Amino acid sequence: MNIFKTLALAATALSLQVQAAPYQTIVPAKSSVTFSYKQMGVSIDGRFKKFAAQVNFDPAKADAAKASFDVELASVDAGSSEADDEVVTKSWFNAAAFPKASFVAKQFKPTALNQYEVTGSLTIKGQTREVKFPMKHTAQGKDGVLSGSFTLKRGDFNIGEGMWAKFDVVANDIQVNFSLTAQPGK
Repeated sequence: MNIFKTLALAATALSLQVQAAPYQTIVPAKSSVTFSYKQMGVSIDGRFKKFAAQVNFDPAKADAAKASFDVELASVDAGSSEADDEVVTKSWFNAAAFPKASFVAKQFKPTALNQYEVTGSLTIKGQTREVKFPMKHTAQGKDGVLSGSFTLKRGDFNIGEGMWAKFDVVANDIQVNFSLTAQPGK
């Protein structure tokens, strides 16, 4: 065995030992939930400023992982105060009646080293749909970053009702991206 293979194996073993405890705490200040969509053919980006997650994730035991995630819909930053005010109305998120969007993971399936396929239930405006998406784990010292993205169809969740139900002005596809910095439990 050459020296490079030996060093690679040692580094891999060391990285597995460093993350001994499962991740159990999300650091909101180092985490983000963003989205992008097209309006009249123009790409627009946004984010949510307030969210909370409960996680118990050990990369070595992904089949036992648990996670749930809540986003405060009124914390949306859609690029302008006018857009922020509009998207929380009854036609869009209806944040007064449905203040949160929620995701509950049902399965974490390893697909490659530090990569997983996550399946779970996403609930927005009282509509629940199963979603499946890739997630990557990146170790950063004792912390880890869990990142991924998926496309949701806004029509599946009644986001954009009435005159907004068609997809000619605002596209049906919304790309949701997340990057969560997680810390091990004590």
